[in-house]
Amino acid sequence: MNAIHSPVLLGDIGGTHTRLALSIPGEGMPPPFVVENARHSGVAAILAAFLAERCRGRTPHTAAFAVAGPVSGESVTLTNLGWRLEAAELRGQFRFEAVHLINDMCAAALAVPSLGPADRVQIGTGRSVPDGNIGVLGPGTGLGVSGLVKSGPGWIPIAGEGGHVTLPSRDRRERGMVEGLEQEFGHVSAERALSGPGIENLYRLVAGGPGAAMQPAPAAPEISRRAISGEDLHAVEALDAFFALLGTVAGDLALSLGATGGIFLAGGILPELRAQLNASRFRQRFVDKGRYRSYLEAIPTFLMTCDSPTLRGLRYFVDRQR
Repeated sequence: MNAIHSPVLLGDIGGTHTRLALSIPGEGMPPPFVVENARHSGVAAILAAFLAERCRGRTPHTAAFAVAGPVSGESVTLTNLGWRLEAAELRGQFRFEAVHLINDMCAAALAVPSLGPADRVQIGTGRSVPDGNIGVLGPGTGLGVSGLVKSGPGWIPIAGEGGHVTLPSRDRRERGMVEGLEQEFGHVSAERALSGPGIENLYRLVAGGPGAAMQPAPAAPEISRRAISGEDLHAVEALDAFFALLGTVAGDLALSLGATGGIFLAGGILPELRAQLNASRFRQRFVDKGRYRSYLEAIPTFLMTCDSPTLRGLRYFVDRQR
């Protein structure tokens, strides 16, 4: 089987879960093999299990991994997990002919051009400019940020670490939250609020005020559940702050990229909170940029709802390498 028609191992390696799939040209993307990273010592153990269980008789010669961390050459360390991937080691251990490493949000961004109406939900108004720049944010274990720029018939993803920009605040309440987070972290990045751990940070601050950042909080999924049910007013307020801050950061990204093609929200948190996102202050805060309000009102914002967009974008990336 030649390289063009041979199966490719695709992997989305995040801070909490790893998702693997065997992509075969001409066939649809199979359901991913999903594991919790905390149950394993590293990527090698996960790959060995997948290859043994799912790849019998169809050994991939090429592997591509979207990783939650900044890629430097042929190596990457996961920001919120500490695992390190070395392409050379993976080639030698698993006899891959080629191993590609790409930032996970770059891969998610590369999925955007293939999204159909069933793969996304628009939040608010606005209309995409054909071939306009695109921005992508993904709150999950951390906050991933990327973008797309049109280049000829294809797209070029922007690799960056926008999740670690300084968290902005717009009112006294948010300034108090930032001050509370400064007591624990020093520099307060956007990720300190716009992620799973960030929701827990916001809950602590809402429940106890400045100085409470060191106190325990429910896990992010439990906070979301309580907010949805309305049983915990602290959870409701924490989620409201989360969406408002996300809108501000998304608006900043749209201005920085000139993202007339739209801003797309990805990550593991938001698909379960679709109704709450739509009813939140997200869009209000997205456009609230003074003289540039009308500029942002024209830019649409979307929630990506398709399964495994990162793997979809990763497959596009691999196809371009062949």
